[in-house]
Amino acid sequence: MLTVDFSRFPLAPGDRVLDLGCGAGRHAFECYRRGARVVALDRDGAEVRQVAGWLAAMRDAGEAPAGAEAVAVEGDALALPFPDDSFDALIVSEVMEHIPDDKGLLAEAVRVLRPGGRIAVTVPRYGPERVCWALSDAYHQVEGGHIRIYRADQLLGRLREAGLRPYGTHHAHALHAPYWWLKCALGVDNDRVLPVRAYHKLLVWDLMKRPLATRVAEAALNPVLGKSFVAYATKPHAEPHAKPQARPVEGRGRGTS
Repeated sequence: MLTVDFSRFPLAPGDRVLDLGCGAGRHAFECYRRGARVVALDRDGAEVRQVAGWLAAMRDAGEAPAGAEAVAVEGDALALPFPDDSFDALIVSEVMEHIPDDKGLLAEAVRVLRPGGRIAVTVPRYGPERVCWALSDAYHQVEGGHIRIYRADQLLGRLREAGLRPYGTHHAHALHAPYWWLKCALGVDNDRVLPVRAYHKLLVWDLMKRPLATRVAEAALNPVLGKSFVAYATKPHAEPHAKPQARPVEGRGRGTS
């Protein structure tokens, strides 16, 4: 289940891509399939090891084209272990809502992104997320949980403040919003209750089969109910320094000898 739309976030074979806060690795896997040189980074060592295992399995199964590379590493999003301008593209998916210093995270992302590179940032959308918070404290008041909800203009403002230039936005995962409302209303950790189990089966079926009916329905509902807000931006090239104007030499003006 991808949140980033790769038709709006094009990658070329050999592009260096950082999946920052990769979680279970879904975007890293897709970048690898597209021939990129991928680094999947997360602070959760267990998830990093799991992602590394899946990347190795993809390599062994021939799911990535020749020249593609992928590695999973454990690291801190606020102190990335990479030099400046290391990556052609960054993905920061469902991460910023967890981080107290979101401005620091973006500053590090911009530092390691090369001038002209692209970044995709996704966060829970304001409206659907507000419903979840209203229905359940347990949904967000947990260690490592969501600590803020972004409005679209607020997130775009954060990107601009970091020196990025947004170029597109959209919403995703409308069919997932009601699922999370059910979980919040009936118990976030109660996966056995019938409505939650039934809806989860629907989502798994949709993920595996991708029938036309649900694809059309979700596309129509995304602008209204999309669970995630996705923003795309570029890091501009540095402005060329203006040439200093020559100053007139004293004593050589008109009327001098």
